[in-house]
Amino acid sequence: MFRDEKTTEEQFLEKFYELKKKLDEFVEIRLDSEYHHQLKAYIEKLYQETLHEFKLNDIREANMTLLNRLQKLKNGSSYKKDKHKYKSKNQDWG
Repeated sequence: MFRDEKTTEEQFLEKFYELKKKLDEFVEIRLDSEYHHQLKAYIEKLYQETLHEFKLNDIREANMTLLNRLQKLKNGSSYKKDKHKYKSKNQDWG
């Protein structure tokens, strides 16, 4: 929603509160990964921002940066180091 320049503040708030309400209905399960802790903190911070004076255009870039960092944190565990990528491919070479 932050990437779409056509999204209005009203549309954003309506969708965000709807998703936050659904998230709050779930039973909380303790997860120890840094990604889940950061994601929870981000959602709470954004929720607190929306309760006060809120201008979508003012926070759009900052939140896109934060979401990009969260995405990198999530994907960080799926990447292998270069020294491990081709290990099975070159295993027969001695």
